[in-house]
Amino acid sequence: MAADLIRYDLLVQDALRGAVRKVLSGVARDGVPGEHHFYIGFRTHARGVRLSSRMRELYPAEMTIVLQHQFWDLSVTGEAFEVGLSFQNIPEMLLIPFDAVTRFADPSVGFELQFAVEDEAAGVSDTGPSPPQTAPVSVSEPLAQAPPLPEAKPARQTKKASEAAKAEGAAAKPQKGEPKVVSIDAFRKKS
Repeated sequence: MAADLIRYDLLVQDALRGAVRKVLSGVARDGVPGEHHFYIGFRTHARGVRLSSRMRELYPAEMTIVLQHQFWDLSVTGEAFEVGLSFQNIPEMLLIPFDAVTRFADPSVGFELQFAVEDEAAGVSDTGPSPPQTAPVSVSEPLAQAPPLPEAKPARQTKKASEAAKAEGAAAKPQKGEPKVVSIDAFRKKS
């Protein structure tokens, strides 16, 4: 088998991160459309992540945030996004490079992206040891049920947000069959 000198895996990962960037740019400009809301998981120790020492102690490896009703000052650049959220009634500003994102999901439409993020120091991906060039990406559609993410919910919820969360839970009942997951690793030739 010939060596992949083009690095299709990295091209696909960059394109999918570009989709996340485009969605968040639209939200920063126009607000969250309709019933959409986003779960964004990221590595808290990745290069460029900025969060308080309190949050880093609570989430030393990975954290998931929810962008729905209670966030502010969302700004998006080519490399990262910054957003204000409240955790246990304490406002926090987070700066998250797109390279640190491990998951992006919009349960309102059953869409999810998962990214493998490598630990630069150890050369280890979030799925275990792997060669440095490995960067698997998977796309799940539809998302049968979003996993519970208690660390991602703001400490305060409005009555409307609470009702929306209950409605989402009722709507997220698993459908017939399993969600389809496509991984670019499935298309690679084994050497």
